[in-house]
Amino acid sequence: MKYLVIVYDGMADRPLDALGGKTPMQVAKKPILDELAHTAEIGLVLNVPHGMVPESDTANLAILSYDPRQYSKGRAPLEALSMGLTMSDRDVAYRANLVALSEGDVYEDRLMLDHSADEITTEEARILIRYLHEQLGDQYKRFFCGISYRHCLLWDGGVEQINFDRPHDIIGQPIRSHLPQGEEGLPFLDMMKKSCMLLESHPLNIERKKKGKLPANSLWFWSPGKKPALPSFFEKWGKKSTVISAVDLIRGIGRCAGMDTPLVDGATGTVDTNYEGKASTAISAFENGSEFVFVHLEGPDECGHRGEIHNKIRAIECIDSLVLSPLLAYLRECGEDFAILALPDHPTPLSTRTHAPDPVPYLLYRNNTDCEGVDTFTEDTAKATGRYIPDGTELLAKLFSLD
Repeated sequence: MKYLVIVYDGMADRPLDALGGKTPMQVAKKPILDELAHTAEIGLVLNVPHGMVPESDTANLAILSYDPRQYSKGRAPLEALSMGLTMSDRDVAYRANLVALSEGDVYEDRLMLDHSADEITTEEARILIRYLHEQLGDQYKRFFCGISYRHCLLWDGGVEQINFDRPHDIIGQPIRSHLPQGEEGLPFLDMMKKSCMLLESHPLNIERKKKGKLPANSLWFWSPGKKPALPSFFEKWGKKSTVISAVDLIRGIGRCAGMDTPLVDGATGTVDTNYEGKASTAISAFENGSEFVFVHLEGPDECGHRGEIHNKIRAIECIDSLVLSPLLAYLRECGEDFAILALPDHPTPLSTRTHAPDPVPYLLYRNNTDCEGVDTFTEDTAKATGRYIPDGTELLAKLFSLD
């Protein structure tokens, strides 16, 4: 039996006037997903426990059957693990975004223009992060480059229990009330201010502005945590497994759980990613003995954060035609039974441009059993079935019970 999970990060949304009162899921052309929906189990699932922040680590841990109330210790240490960094028991990891702030003489009076620094490339970010490490790093504080705008600070003896606001929650807002607070926050605020002075005059940012792009003109710290630990996925479920994602957070969860985490050339975590490469890597994982393959696609989420309606629709359509279609064809040709679970991890509504804790639609299909499905897979059709799973950690037990 082969098991495929496809996570359309942030796909679920709310009705938009610009789409005639419809959501991107309702507008997107996704014939393969809708075909599966005709004979699949459809319903809603809550991946973010009540009272928890609707972050991707929380929701994806739940989908992979790890209770986020127990195992969610901050996304930065999981990302550090994915980046191949070795953390001591004294180290605290912090996500260090490269963000785009408005210009102005007073740092605190600036606006958060873009949490992703206008989707800065990894090649550009590597130059800036290396420069910031030279200027701000020391024997205790080390900066490491991740993918695109997502980077990491490891601090030997750093403070773990400190509140940081998430940059994607405050797009378009003044940053003053969202900056690190109190005595423990002062070192981070100082680094953020210094990073702004250093980055604004950097030749790379000057060139970006000439090209009409937003400059990556500040660091933004958030989601700290210490060295993570998860039970082995194989010991938990007895299945060889693979995680495929461009995002260090998701790869970090996979590594922490002892799953294979192959890299995909050209995978970016945006709408313009290597969809075909992810599909072929998933097929290779099955061919190399993985029974469970988890494919994560970040594009819909990033488009939600950026308020890009048509790109979010395009991301959903690309996943359907370039990822799900070849994977379904492969699974059908194998001559073995298989099951597919497709769902968002959490909603990322275009109207708010940040994550929401709401339940999301799920589709659970297996080739040897017909269910009374729906004509098209959307938020409304999933709700109309009346099926509701209040705890996302139950999804894999449901998936594997189909043996």
